[in-house]
Amino acid sequence: MKKVNKKKSAPAQPTADRKKKEAAPAPAPEREEKKPAAILQAQAEEKAPEKESAALQLQETQAICETLPKTDGQKTEKGGKGMKILFAASEGLPFIASGGLGDVAGSLPKALRERRQDCRVVLPLYGDMKPELRQKLHYLCNFTVQLAWRNQYCGVFEATENGVTYYFIDNEYYFRRNGIYGFFDDGERFAFFSKAIVDMLRHIDFKPDILHCNDWQTALVPVYLNCYYRVDEFYRDIRTVFTIHNIQYQGQYGPDMIGDVLGLPQGFVEYEGCCNLMKGAIVQSDIVSTVSPTYAHEILDEWYAHGMDRLLRENCWKLRGILNGIDTVGYDPQTDKHIYKNYSAAEPEGKAVNKQNLQRDMGLCQSGDIMVVGLISRLVSHKGLDLVKYIFPRIIEEGMAVVVLGSGDYMYESFFQEMAATYPDKVAVRLGFIPDLARKIYAGADVLLMPSKSEPCGLAQMVACRYGTIPVVRKTGGLADSIIDLGDPDGCGYTFQSYNAHDMFGAIKRAQGLYYNKPAWNRAVQHAMQVDFSWNKSAGEYIRMYEELNERR
Repeated sequence: MKKVNKKKSAPAQPTADRKKKEAAPAPAPEREEKKPAAILQAQAEEKAPEKESAALQLQETQAICETLPKTDGQKTEKGGKGMKILFAASEGLPFIASGGLGDVAGSLPKALRERRQDCRVVLPLYGDMKPELRQKLHYLCNFTVQLAWRNQYCGVFEATENGVTYYFIDNEYYFRRNGIYGFFDDGERFAFFSKAIVDMLRHIDFKPDILHCNDWQTALVPVYLNCYYRVDEFYRDIRTVFTIHNIQYQGQYGPDMIGDVLGLPQGFVEYEGCCNLMKGAIVQSDIVSTVSPTYAHEILDEWYAHGMDRLLRENCWKLRGILNGIDTVGYDPQTDKHIYKNYSAAEPEGKAVNKQNLQRDMGLCQSGDIMVVGLISRLVSHKGLDLVKYIFPRIIEEGMAVVVLGSGDYMYESFFQEMAATYPDKVAVRLGFIPDLARKIYAGADVLLMPSKSEPCGLAQMVACRYGTIPVVRKTGGLADSIIDLGDPDGCGYTFQSYNAHDMFGAIKRAQGLYYNKPAWNRAVQHAMQVDFSWNKSAGEYIRMYEELNERR
């Protein structure tokens, strides 16, 4: 693929199966004629004071946490006012996904539709989309998007899935590639995507009340909207939400990116000497949300915030935390076609069959007396794998077996492969992400281990409970909000507080102790399967948040 020549914009490349279109492209907006007061305000911003001392920061963070808005799903009204919401994301099931954002983009809009909200989704039209799904798309329109000095073709396609309308932004130069992320021009690709979303609203029969953007890939939507489009009456009353799924990934680039690629004034996305797309969204959005209440508090602290704590404390008045749910229809052991044998909380016998088959297929010793620990994770440090590495021999010495599925840092991949070679009947490792195998592990393991250093929400612990696999988690982020320790009558897993390998091992041992008490273990498994991790509560809280914004219109 050739790099774009600055003297000439990249050619428009219509999709191969697209019919010939006769409609002329709409003219790109002229930035020179649209300079609202927001630009002057951004240019006049004073630089932030020097970083406070650690003690002062801690006091300030604790005071702010007390003022953060509280959410209570029990008070949520089912229904709302029938608002129009456009959910903007870089991935979404069933069309394409690589992680938790794809799950949320595939299930939250559906849950909102079921509550009479007109929620639609906009995604890039990636080349990796499966042909059978691509065949469902139909062409809507095309126009030209101005991105700094570029004028780029943009096509819009549409499809309906599970009652939800999906829009797809088409530009083959940016999106017809193998893979979703990891390209040298990701900043330019998703800047185009963000600006195309705003331009698209003039060309489709849908004007949202709320634009809900997710992670750095769509962080520029509220920035472009406020910088260039608010002078147009059509855009004036659209409100914006920006959700942080993982604050570690902020869309950071060199400062030259701001003018040459993004076509923005310096103040909108400049942060601590670099271009930071997430900074722009935090400042320019009407509400900033995270995917769990605990994570919303944690990111005000420099330990979790990856340099964004000062900015977030300045904007804490608009910060919210709403715990994600899971698709309980897609994740249902009673109907899941990918597991060895279906079962349910009422008829749990099939789980033992899944364990036997998992042990057989992974080359482990087949015994019901051995507690199988599952680890489904990206193999990176913030997932707590240094704790696992430190204590791993003791886990094996205590008579447990471990199944690992994931990929990531070479250090952890090679460590688990070495453990599998050392203990071939106790440790099994599969590198990569294999969705069918992940479901077999959820159904066949006894325990799922999640010792994360930080975890914005986490979905695996909820899916594990759904399949009757007891999670062992560190109390952080969404893990703290979703898993109650089995020391409590309502408990569904085991938790530990400090980031310490011995504390983690203590939680695993508590699980093993209950495992050998079969009547008590079976009751714990049945209870975990009955915990409601659906979108019922969370969708209601999103609706309340949208209604709060709608009242500002």
